[in-house]
Amino acid sequence: MGGIHPSAVIEPGATIGAEVSVGPFCVIGANVVLADRVEVKSHVVITGNTEIGADTVIFPFAVIGEIPQDLKFKGEQSRLVIGARNRIREHVTMNPGTDGGGGITRIGDDGLFMAGCHIAHDAQVGDRVIVVNSAAIAGHCVLGDDVIIGGLSGVHQFVRIGRGAIIGAVTMVTNDVIPYGLVQAERGRLHGLNLVGLKRRGVSRSDISALRAAFRELEQGRGTFQERTNRLKQGSDSEYVREIVDFVTAHSDRHFLTPGG
Repeated sequence: MGGIHPSAVIEPGATIGAEVSVGPFCVIGANVVLADRVEVKSHVVITGNTEIGADTVIFPFAVIGEIPQDLKFKGEQSRLVIGARNRIREHVTMNPGTDGGGGITRIGDDGLFMAGCHIAHDAQVGDRVIVVNSAAIAGHCVLGDDVIIGGLSGVHQFVRIGRGAIIGAVTMVTNDVIPYGLVQAERGRLHGLNLVGLKRRGVSRSDISALRAAFRELEQGRGTFQERTNRLKQGSDSEYVREIVDFVTAHSDRHFLTPGG
């Protein structure tokens, strides 16, 4: 059963769902919505136009919904929407959007945001994403479903990271990462595929073989990266390979991390 600790501050106007638990010394702002069974442990601040999905747990000293760390932000109305069943650990910060980025930061369902990580303004984060301790996701980034960001890593603003990709620890990612890519090194390099993640998800051996062949073509094939990608479009019927092709050919505000690049 939920409950509000007597020391918690719930500002008038906040929407509190059924069986919500708010611990000692928390502050819940007037425009905050906590869905059913949200658990907010002690010393948490949730402010701004922020929605927290059902069954999410927020751990001590997290600050959720405070204004963006963007000098262009001038106090405009913007939102932070967090999905269901997320685990937001100690000292995590998540900011709402800005006019320049569409006005909303969105977090999907079933994520794990480990201690000290940061999600900046206008980021779009998919489902089942894991952001490890002290990693930082800059403004306007897009993280697909099932992405893992290693500890102490940074993702540059406007970077897209495709579904199922994994970023190693202490890595700076400055360009887009293809779906299922494996990125590591101090200045992130695309070293291969996230084969462990693919196998854990039960991807078939034939699709994994197709992805490996596609990666070899991207790494060793003739022509530019875009030309190699276009050849993949004609040469594979794997839905996973098509996902990489669609990702590369979609609009991007950054370049791509390329194999060996």
